[in-house]
Amino acid sequence: MMAAVAAALLFPSASGAQNTVKETDSLVFRQSAALDSALVGKSIYNILNGGHYGSGEVKIHQSQAITDAMRRHIERNPSRTLSGYRVRIFFDNSQNARNASEQVVRKFSISYPGVPAYRSYQNPFFKVAVGDFRTKSEAMEFLQRVKPAFPAAFIVKEPIEFPAPDRKHTFTIDTVKVARNL
Repeated sequence: MMAAVAAALLFPSASGAQNTVKETDSLVFRQSAALDSALVGKSIYNILNGGHYGSGEVKIHQSQAITDAMRRHIERNPSRTLSGYRVRIFFDNSQNARNASEQVVRKFSISYPGVPAYRSYQNPFFKVAVGDFRTKSEAMEFLQRVKPAFPAAFIVKEPIEFPAPDRKHTFTIDTVKVARNL
């Protein structure tokens, strides 16, 4: 109902007659951030000021106040999380749920090395969620990969760790709703 009202406001007809709006999902490809994983956790200013980088020399003239402010910001924010998505592969409150959750984590870690698994307990449930996905589309893609081994898996929105840079995927795919006036 709300979508139809919003569509009518976005696409008013010249005659004042009611328009038919069709909503479809569409994929959007956007360039991923280009990061050099060799520089993760390092101060680029110290690396560049250290002398030669490549074949040229770089000199940075920067106020010490900027360097100090950045250092204080990092010290005050040790936990770097953001809102994102994970795939929950286990959710149970039975008597053997603790042992079962540990076995699920082991099974997952063997099948998907390099993908983080998070085991948690929120009374009365033991939970296992995997991955750190910035977009729901990334989580949906991974969900399809794990569904055969974990058929009860589903997507959850929760705070995630910053995903590691990925040189293999230079773009991110996201799903958007497109409203078309018929």
